[in-house]
Amino acid sequence: MSNLIEIKNLYFNYPSQENYQLEEINLTIEDGEFVAIVGNNGTGKSTLCKLLNGVIPHFIDGDVSGSLKINGVETVDSTVSDLAHTIGYVYQDFENQLIRPKVLDDAAFSCLNNGLEDYVERGMESLELTGLEEQSDEYIWQLSGGQKHLLALAGMTALRPDILILDEPIAQLDPYHALKTYDVLKRFNKELDKTIVVIEHHTDFIGKYCDSVIFMKDNRIQWKLPVKEALVRVEELMEGSIFPPQITQAAHQLAQLSGRNAVTLPINHDQGKDYFKEYALQTVEKTMPSVRSKQDDVMIYLKDVSLSYDMIKGDKKPIFDSLNLTINKGERVALIGNNGAGKSTLLKLLTGLIKPDSGEIELDGKDIIRLKPEQISDTISYVYQNPENMFIDDSIKRDIAFSMKARNIKGHKERTEALLRQFDLVELAERDGRLLSGGQMRRASLAIGVALNPQIMLLDEPTANLDIATRKSITKTLDDLKDSLETTIIATHDMQLVAEWANRIVVLHEGKVIGNGTREEIFHDETLLQLAGIDPPEIFKLAKSMNSDASIYTVDQFVDQLQKKEGVLS
Repeated sequence: MSNLIEIKNLYFNYPSQENYQLEEINLTIEDGEFVAIVGNNGTGKSTLCKLLNGVIPHFIDGDVSGSLKINGVETVDSTVSDLAHTIGYVYQDFENQLIRPKVLDDAAFSCLNNGLEDYVERGMESLELTGLEEQSDEYIWQLSGGQKHLLALAGMTALRPDILILDEPIAQLDPYHALKTYDVLKRFNKELDKTIVVIEHHTDFIGKYCDSVIFMKDNRIQWKLPVKEALVRVEELMEGSIFPPQITQAAHQLAQLSGRNAVTLPINHDQGKDYFKEYALQTVEKTMPSVRSKQDDVMIYLKDVSLSYDMIKGDKKPIFDSLNLTINKGERVALIGNNGAGKSTLLKLLTGLIKPDSGEIELDGKDIIRLKPEQISDTISYVYQNPENMFIDDSIKRDIAFSMKARNIKGHKERTEALLRQFDLVELAERDGRLLSGGQMRRASLAIGVALNPQIMLLDEPTANLDIATRKSITKTLDDLKDSLETTIIATHDMQLVAEWANRIVVLHEGKVIGNGTREEIFHDETLLQLAGIDPPEIFKLAKSMNSDASIYTVDQFVDQLQKKEGVLS
């Protein structure tokens, strides 16, 4: 293999920023590698990739020193348009890459823009690869967030560049489409010899698909190692706010307790089954997170709700058909299902952002159709799937204060300062929210969402793109808010969050509720899981493979039950 990417002694910092965003970067990526970049939020992963495709410094200003070569050519001596033929990039804020109204037109746009005669065929091929061929005639605003992410990938792959860079490629995808996306990338890598670089927090996928791992911390590259060596560095990864695979974490804990070799740890499900084969798993009592639900105190009520979108050719696409759902005060509800199932659309219906074609929607006993927007926002707060949509001013501090100031709420300055402290945003208070890292944006959007002390909180993919530290901060905040919020609903593909946080799970599929119950009822229903494309936490699946009656959701619980059953680890 030849060196496709070579970086030597690279430094970079943004204008008016005192400290380097990237410092002493030295890296080689060979032709045909499948590489994952991991590290905590704000450590420079996205910045590094934007340097690779020339967006920095050609479009985004900053001070750059050192050498960065693609195919032996310095990127500073190339244009972004030239580099686009070699490097394709799907950004973390991928919606900014969607520029045509029609799905097929957007997928084919880069090829059309480069004068390729087969642009339609290439666009359609890329839609087929990403599972969007049935949406080819739809408007992009009719797609779910996950489908839009797949469309950005389709548009990038249509041009068939040598290097594919993807920033958090599966953060908003359901398990089926996440696997499909990585299968597409694997095909590009193995069959077409493309070099793949992903910024990724999902180490389960890294262990299954990637060749090597680049670990970044404190704005530096700490090491680059083969994947089997990288993922067993459990303590180092955890200190860098990265979750190793749950199976690897469990094996590491077991090794520490039993004295087994901590170097040869499993990094995927099959290896985990072999590693733990000498142990039995005790059946444990099935328990749920504490429930504060008041069954006779309805907070959200939907009856026979129907909604459809107009298609390009004049016909209508049904989203909901006679949807019925009741949510009570005190419930923590996880709304799950495949991309396009209607999760985000349902949240928008509850906020009045879109109106149903027919049916009834009530918030705390009040007909939402009869409520003014400001009355709805007194009751309910919606934190968007894309946090940058929450920012309307040029500083986080002013964004948080905006709604309170507009309503002349007394003490809004003091509450703004308190929220900055609560969400660890003090040092970022004067920064433009749209220029923050993904995790920082997420914390800021939550602070904006709780500013008015809503009764109901709706969150769309709140843990997407987050490292350990930020994810724990978000889940802790949700726990802290449980006594002040009457009801919380989260639309998510994060099954670990679902298992640990929710006391009720609602499963949507093709606009209908096909599952509604506890985590035990949902995760043990194999038919439901397959139909809705749900993938329970890895540790749950491993435990179930060892004992079909097991309901285990955390690494600590898994290892604890091994201890109790065998009595060999005390």
